[in-house]
Amino acid sequence: MLDFNPRPSMAERINALVDVALIAERKATPRRTYLGASRLGHACERALQFEFAGAPKDEGSDFGGQTLRIFEIGHQLEDLAIRWLRAAGLDLYTRKGNRPDGEQFSFSVAGGRIRGHVDGVIAAAPAALGLRTPALWECKTMNAKNWRACVKDGVAVSKPVYAAQIAIYQAYMEPSVPGISSAPALFTAINKDTAELHHEQVAFDADLAQRMSDRAVRILQATDAGELLPRIAANRDFFECRFCVHAERCWSLAA
Repeated sequence: MLDFNPRPSMAERINALVDVALIAERKATPRRTYLGASRLGHACERALQFEFAGAPKDEGSDFGGQTLRIFEIGHQLEDLAIRWLRAAGLDLYTRKGNRPDGEQFSFSVAGGRIRGHVDGVIAAAPAALGLRTPALWECKTMNAKNWRACVKDGVAVSKPVYAAQIAIYQAYMEPSVPGISSAPALFTAINKDTAELHHEQVAFDADLAQRMSDRAVRILQATDAGELLPRIAANRDFFECRFCVHAERCWSLAA
C-alpha cells in the first residue's frame, strides 16, 4: 500500500525544531522603543512611524526561521570581517577599550528616542592605505546580485538606506569621537555567496545627515501628536508597498 503521508525526514524534523527555537527567541526579544538610525533612510516615513509606534505587523509577515538564520549568518560574517581587517593592520575598535565586555560605540539623542549602534571606529591604518582617522566603519553582508551592484554603482546609489545610516552615524558620533565626520567612513560589503570583499570610502554628506535628522524629528512629532504621516505612494501596487509588513494596516486607513 502506498504511503501518501510519508514521515518528514530527519533533516526536516531537525530544521523545524531549529526554526521554532529561532522564532521563539525573536518573539521574546523586547521591541525597540526608539527610532533606529539604521532605518531612517527607509523610503516611507509612514512605515517608519508604524515601526516606532510598535504597530503590529500584518498577519503572516513575521520573519520565518530561514530568514532568521540568514540574519545570524550575516552577523557572524561581520565578526569575520573584523578579524580580517585587524589582521591586515587596521586598528579597528568595535567596543570601547576594544574589550569584549566593553560598551558598543553608540549614540542616543532626543531623550533616547533616536539611537544608533556603530559597527566600529578605525583609530589607525597602514600608511599605504592613506586612510584618515578616526573613521567610522560600517559593514554589511549581501547576496551576489546586490554586492555586484554596490561595487558597480557605489553604496550611495545602490543602497541609499546604508548611505543615510553612515551619514547620520558620522554626524551624531562626532561629539564622542571628534574628527569622525571629517574623515571618510570605510564601508565594507561582504558577498555572502563568494566571500568577496568590497571596501569603499564614503565622505560625510552633511545635507543627507540633516535630512535624516529632520525626518526623525518629524516622525517623533507626528506620533506624539497622534497624526499619521503621508504614504509614499498613491496606490498599493507601488514597489515599496508590496513588500511592507504594514501594508494591510496602511491601506485599510482612509488616508
